[in-house]
Amino acid sequence: MSQASEPADPEVEMEREIEHDEFDPIGTLVLIAIYFLIISALWIFMYFIEFLGRPTPMVV
Repeated sequence: MSQASEPADPEVEMEREIEHDEFDPIGTLVLIAIYFLIISALWIFMYFIEFLGRPTPMVV
């Protein structure tokens, strides 16, 4: 019974250093933008429900 998931030499590890200039967090920025859009849309939706859903009497 052979285990294919283990490397041939356990002392050798596949590791890659990512330097500061190579790091580009596009996925994180996309998630933050999506969350911001969702929160903004819900805020606008609540504004219309709260203030425009029921008319308030005009003070003359």
